[in-house]
Amino acid sequence: MKKLLLLSVLLLLCVAPLSAQTTEALPWWNDRVFYEIFVRSFYDSDGDGIGDLQGVIEKLDYLNDGDPTTTTDLGVTGIWLMPVTQSPSYHGYDVIDYRTIEEDYGTNEDFRALMAAAHERGIAVIVDFVANHTSVQHPWFVASANNDPQYAGWYIWRPFDPNYNGPWNQEVWHPMNGRWYYGVFWSGMPDLNYGTQAVTDEIYDAARFWLEDMGVDGFRVDALRHLVEEGRTQADTESSIAWGRDFNDYITSVNPDSLMVGEVWTSRYIASNFYEAGSADLVFEFDLATALVDSASAGTGTAISSMQGMVNDLYPNGQYAAFLTNHDQNRVMSELRGNVDAARVAAALLLTNPGVPFLYYGEEIGMQGVKPDERIRTPMQWDATRSTAGFTTDDHPWQPLQNDYEEVNVAAQTGDPASLLSTYRDLIRLRNEHVALRQGEYIAVDSGSRAVYAFLRQHADETVLVVINLSDDPVTDYALSLRRGTLGEVEDEVIFGEGDAAALIANAEGGFDSYVPLPELAPYSTIVIRLTPVG
Repeated sequence: MKKLLLLSVLLLLCVAPLSAQTTEALPWWNDRVFYEIFVRSFYDSDGDGIGDLQGVIEKLDYLNDGDPTTTTDLGVTGIWLMPVTQSPSYHGYDVIDYRTIEEDYGTNEDFRALMAAAHERGIAVIVDFVANHTSVQHPWFVASANNDPQYAGWYIWRPFDPNYNGPWNQEVWHPMNGRWYYGVFWSGMPDLNYGTQAVTDEIYDAARFWLEDMGVDGFRVDALRHLVEEGRTQADTESSIAWGRDFNDYITSVNPDSLMVGEVWTSRYIASNFYEAGSADLVFEFDLATALVDSASAGTGTAISSMQGMVNDLYPNGQYAAFLTNHDQNRVMSELRGNVDAARVAAALLLTNPGVPFLYYGEEIGMQGVKPDERIRTPMQWDATRSTAGFTTDDHPWQPLQNDYEEVNVAAQTGDPASLLSTYRDLIRLRNEHVALRQGEYIAVDSGSRAVYAFLRQHADETVLVVINLSDDPVTDYALSLRRGTLGEVEDEVIFGEGDAAALIANAEGGFDSYVPLPELAPYSTIVIRLTPVG
């Protein structure tokens, strides 16, 4: 009975928005840490060398066991599943059926079982929704290519070659039977034509199916910036922004608590336009991701200090999706050249800063991988089992493992408090337990050192000070200053990191001058100090 009660309380805390105990509570997704899963590579439950939905279910306790008192799970409270619908390709982004689970992964009933198991543990689930294009094998495209009157206008056809290239100078017009069709990514993925209302109607109905029949909590909408072309303008058009806004309004009408995350892979200025227009509840912040990784790699806070300020000016508090790298980019550990300490710093930057954090599977153990795409989407390394790493009982996983799987795996890091996995677990738990880190405003703090990145996260119920030494040297020549703020007399408590912080004395303007919480900051260290008002 206690277990059921505990799970019920956790579910309420995780799935619903914060209660009225806080002022101006942010949406429910700001209380989440999301984990991106490529199902094909996560865990194989039936021994065919391919990951599947039952495999994800079997590994849910690794992600979050539903018991907030345990410390052996990762602690994530959200999952983003890369495409899980029928597709002829390994990646799934060329859809042939919007309402049926990819047969390699299981069945629709398997998916519903996953939703039930995730929700029981307080985990929200969003799925990749590919609205820009389908596969050339989709029945809609086959009919359109054959001039079926019902589907003739569902794709973009021309009787001649328009003879212009795409946004990154790629070929976008593809010949077929004396005509040319438009596909911004490649010939196997023709773009849908949203000038035809029936296309929008069908995509809306597919979204309703996932929300109502499959029970998902929202979508990551792929290629949002490419949805509707305006002549030779093939990205970031007003038509794309308008379509995204209408789609977001529609899914909110189906489920008022649904989340729409937009993939707008471009500059922060353009991406923020989609958010501001209501075309997505969150957009991925690619400029910020680059700054996070660059700062961790360089060992200085210059990039992140500058970029975080600019991002904060473009979005309301925390209303963007933050990440390090994803399934389309070289893995963060490879970008950091295998430096585990730098990876710890990157994790701290991601999980203490504002925004809704997204982790890519395997990031928490330091999996490496560089393009081509298959090599950044390799099987999860669960243990040191020869040739399989515990991913499958088959001798031949769908993709060969990375060479370091015998050392870099979950089993090897689970019991080691100094491991990267333990760092991620500790940081996620810290974020889950402290509202200031989830919802607090960001206030930059001058550190007096290029190696030290410092800031406050301030919420009506809590204030914390975060201090990160990004370098591989100890730092003693630093001093923290905040010209003005809202602090008074406070008590200091270190809630993450080692050491006892010196007393912080607020200045007359509610800030502080030349504060040195520890005489020395260890290399690659993070310290988080809770500042509690006295009286």
